[in-house]
Amino acid sequence: MTTEAAGAAGAAQAAEVRAAVDAAFREEWGRVVATLIRVTGDWDLAEECAQDAFATALQRWPRDGIPGRPGAWLTTAARNRAIDVLRRRAVGAAKLREVAALSVEPDSGSPFEVETDHSGVPDDRLRLMFTCCHPALSLEARVALTLRTLAGLTTAEIARAFLSSEATMAKRLVRAKQKIAKAGIPYRVPPAHLLPDRLPGVLGVLYLLFNEGYSATAGADLIRQGLSAEAIRLGRVLGRLMPAEPEVSGLLALMLMHDARRAARLDADGEIVTLEDQDRGAWDAAEIGEGVAVLEGALRLGRPGPYQMQAAIAACHVTAARAADTDWAQIASLYGQLARFLPTPVVELNRAVAVGMSEGPEAGLSLGMLRGERDLDTPADARAALTDPRFPAEIAAVLR
Repeated sequence: MTTEAAGAAGAAQAAEVRAAVDAAFREEWGRVVATLIRVTGDWDLAEECAQDAFATALQRWPRDGIPGRPGAWLTTAARNRAIDVLRRRAVGAAKLREVAALSVEPDSGSPFEVETDHSGVPDDRLRLMFTCCHPALSLEARVALTLRTLAGLTTAEIARAFLSSEATMAKRLVRAKQKIAKAGIPYRVPPAHLLPDRLPGVLGVLYLLFNEGYSATAGADLIRQGLSAEAIRLGRVLGRLMPAEPEVSGLLALMLMHDARRAARLDADGEIVTLEDQDRGAWDAAEIGEGVAVLEGALRLGRPGPYQMQAAIAACHVTAARAADTDWAQIASLYGQLARFLPTPVVELNRAVAVGMSEGPEAGLSLGMLRGERDLDTPADARAALTDPRFPAEIAAVLR
């Protein structure tokens, strides 16, 4: 084999290994981390050892070949690393028991013992999310910790989702882990009757996971379709598991209607195309129809919530044949209802935009939100921003 051919073969093998590791990360990260958390109770150790396992895979798989069961290989590598760490730390009987527990090979790839799982949740990843979203933590802490631990999102990505700085989010994650350790909160699957208590956290995880895929924080791709697709898949599973929970259907409808516009959101250069300029013929009509039907089913249950309101707003946009046909008055009304559930500056600002689009700039300005959110110096600046065709798409996430 010539040097050039050998180089090409080596590059192809490296690319194959990288693809295999990337796929394993998407599929197995949460399971590997969950296994170590369940046994050691140490969240930081679990993440550290999982990271080491993936780094080791990049080194060994080119030499030894990609294993037939990457998840099992990674779990074993992470467990062995944890055993080494705990042995070095071991100073008493309790630590030695942890080492002994880790040394026992599991019979299956599940991070939980089958006999202790009475949740009825059919999907392993969804089960992990319910496990991580413990009600003893604040809702924000539950969602952030789950995104970091199970979805593998970076602290920067999570901070963006919460409109927070990376340093602030890092401190919140540390505090959440410390609370778990001090309170002795167990890492186990909740029984079926406790699932509703953890549902808000799980919905929050799916929502932000979808958003990170829909508009990525970093990387070459502004859209990470794999994350969005996984959030929608889990939303469908959750909908079948809890059909009487309208907010589950509301979130699924919201994700479907946003995802339906995916093909039209980027131009040929990979730049974002605003909603009004998108080719509506490229939108997925079937996905829009499904989203609208799911939303209608949720609303019939008569228990409105924030995800249903956001889905209704999205429906106003995706069912308009042209941008000029958008019912901004209805959108403004829906934002008013959403503000009752989520009284945040972002919601009020979006309401101001909708009122301005419906009734004119002065009406939007009368809500008094634009100057505070946009740091505009004068009412004239705010008025100019509101009449700028780019303005709604810039500040309203639903328009992207």
